[in-house]
Amino acid sequence: MYFLQTMKTVRHQQACQLLHNKFVVVLGDSIQRGVYKDLVLILQSDRYLTQRQLKSKGEMSFEQDCLVEGGCLNHMNNGTEYREVRQFQSDHHLVRFYFVTRVFSQYMESIMEDFQQGLKPDVVIINSCVWDISRYNSNWLEDYQENLHRFFGELSCVLPEETLVIWNLTMPLGKSIRGGFLVSEIEHKAPQLRYDVIEANFYSGTLADAYQRDVLDLHFHFRFSLQHRTNDGVHWNAVAHRSITCLLLEHIAQAWGVLLPDPLRTVDIGDRQPLSITAPKTAAPLNYKRYTEELYSDSLPSSFLYFERGDPQLRETTVGGAGAAPKPLFPRQTPARWAKRGSNSRPPYCFEPYGDQNPPRVVRSRNERLHYAPYAQHRPRRWTPHAYY
Repeated sequence: MYFLQTMKTVRHQQACQLLHNKFVVVLGDSIQRGVYKDLVLILQSDRYLTQRQLKSKGEMSFEQDCLVEGGCLNHMNNGTEYREVRQFQSDHHLVRFYFVTRVFSQYMESIMEDFQQGLKPDVVIINSCVWDISRYNSNWLEDYQENLHRFFGELSCVLPEETLVIWNLTMPLGKSIRGGFLVSEIEHKAPQLRYDVIEANFYSGTLADAYQRDVLDLHFHFRFSLQHRTNDGVHWNAVAHRSITCLLLEHIAQAWGVLLPDPLRTVDIGDRQPLSITAPKTAAPLNYKRYTEELYSDSLPSSFLYFERGDPQLRETTVGGAGAAPKPLFPRQTPARWAKRGSNSRPPYCFEPYGDQNPPRVVRSRNERLHYAPYAQHRPRRWTPHAYY
């Protein structure tokens, strides 16, 4: 059985140019490990991950990367103390992965020390949710919120302002799930966990937004792509991971003011044959100026894609009636203003239900970041806005 899926994607050459002389850090669980692996793979070729590569953990080497700490160098287990640090380095790219089971802990503090004493990352891609809400405390909400506050606050102190931090919301879980985190002691939580993830996504996305961090709602993007979820109800296949990589790279390009072309490719997926990818003869550059209102403003967008069964349709909406100006989801304050209130102050945030209003944006970006190369030589310190590669 075959099916065709047409998707907007970023190719190997574009990814290499976009992340040229950049240091990217990925933190999180096994899903984030797949994000790291697909990013390493696209920096070397347009191939897709194999099922074996997605299932493997703690191996000594993957596609010319190296295991720095943990994994098979220590005892392999499914406990909360499991560690795995991987790194891929080429002449002009550096990508590192930390396996974490809690958004803030003593181990996370040691990672922060690595950032403070060593090379500062240009991009940090982070998600921590499923382990947090299942393995530590039955009443997870208060602990999770507190740890999120501590994590984002510490991140603001350690990383430079130019670092782009992207918080990935957790992808949809299945009705029946099994995985390394789901030990026998917490199997009774499995039926409720997919609903807890939705609640945790709301709180983590709201707090990340309050701390001026970018939010990528993978739960929203993959809510109608459940056919790409594997049989364990938790993990996803190679096509889904390549889509995540494309979403991340497109978001990074928007944040840096870089225009990426929009090649549409048809992916032919069969049961026994490998992926065949065909690029179009021409690809028109995508003008990201039309996303300015939706990505860079403090208010809700004036329109969004409404998905039902069939093709997506564009529906015009406004909050408060026709002609009314869109209302912000919650007040905005800059980190400098928080600092004036004292080191222990926290940004304002609002945990109100959406009600009849439109849901908030699924991709949020504050400002264009300086596009710089921290460990390269003889390269310009700044890039012109909306520059082409």
